[in-house]
Amino acid sequence: MPEKIVLAYSGGLDTSIIIPWLLESYECAVIAFIADVGQGDDMREVKEKALKTGASKAVVADLREEFARDYCFAAVRAGAVYEHKYLLGTSLARPVIAKAQVEAALREGATAVAHGCTGKGNDQVRFEHAFQALAPELKIIAPWREWSLVSREDAIDYAASHGVPVTATREKIHSRDRNLWHVSHEGGELEDPANAPFDSTWQWTASPQDAPDKTEAVEIGFEAGTPISVNGKSLAPVALIETLNEIAGRNAVGRVDLVENRFIGIKSRGCYETPAGTLLITAHRELEALCLDRDLMHYKQQIALKYAELVYYGLWFTPLREALDAFINQTQQNVGGTVTLNLYKGNVIVAGRASENSLYRTDMASFTMGENYNQKDAEGFIRILGLPARSAAGLKKAKQQKATEPEGVHA
Repeated sequence: MPEKIVLAYSGGLDTSIIIPWLLESYECAVIAFIADVGQGDDMREVKEKALKTGASKAVVADLREEFARDYCFAAVRAGAVYEHKYLLGTSLARPVIAKAQVEAALREGATAVAHGCTGKGNDQVRFEHAFQALAPELKIIAPWREWSLVSREDAIDYAASHGVPVTATREKIHSRDRNLWHVSHEGGELEDPANAPFDSTWQWTASPQDAPDKTEAVEIGFEAGTPISVNGKSLAPVALIETLNEIAGRNAVGRVDLVENRFIGIKSRGCYETPAGTLLITAHRELEALCLDRDLMHYKQQIALKYAELVYYGLWFTPLREALDAFINQTQQNVGGTVTLNLYKGNVIVAGRASENSLYRTDMASFTMGENYNQKDAEGFIRILGLPARSAAGLKKAKQQKATEPEGVHA
């Protein structure tokens, strides 16, 4: 029996040519593993293409609900944003795909798993770290690190020479990754950070010029830090994200143009559209401002940075990420309520927040001086707070005086 290799297959340029390359290079049986994470492809067509180009079998796994519930919403609860802007769309999808791919490989009795990630990017780390964490006995094949192809143009030529249909052309050279959470764009004019993206680069979101000329309000409900409703209607995770993608997208919300630091040390430039994620992260942050104690909120901000870094680096299946999730979930017990956002031509304006667990007290925050706060208490508090500063100032003054005294004054 030939060796079985399970390939993470999307039907895009890279994975389309990997099937014939594996057949030529390894003389193996290739099983195409097709993960549906909400990219919007016709999975029957993707499956048929894999079989027509040489796969012995094609397996489709619907991972949308798991992806939304266990990965996207986990990032929302964490407040995870990489380098101020990136909402981790590709980074979050890779571990759920790799996990299901490993499960498929073990079911099929395969000895190896393969992916189409380049040797320059983050995705190779995300896939391969997951493979090692979940099934270290499986061999890992990364064609971009083995074959002689060095560019997307080479890949297009290889596809043409092997009769593999692809949509990429030399004129349409963007590399895109789309899922339920976002769509990313790299390559083409974006390789020069001095270039603005073409209008045609953006796929999901309307341009601000074409967005409606009036504000649209959207109310998002949360329970224990998890999104549960839109405009008062309870929705399952996938439906909730899809609904917010549509609302935010038509209002030009969710575009990011980012120069980022890849895990391997290269700076790269990408454009991302994350409509629903932008609304959810914004709304969740506002609700935490109402419901979290000051010290807890400030400490959690530090955790959010580390969480985003772990996800971006591909370290999902680690004890640290699991421990951080335990901490984060504890912080979210009282993060429930609603946040209303006004959307207008790419802008997200917070219009209101409400929670039964709010720590905000009008009688304390008001400028009116009431009985619940004695201003005289502040005097002692500030005196105690300033004690170290006064001590340091006294010492500094004594040193200055000593330095300006004439020589021999103490003789």
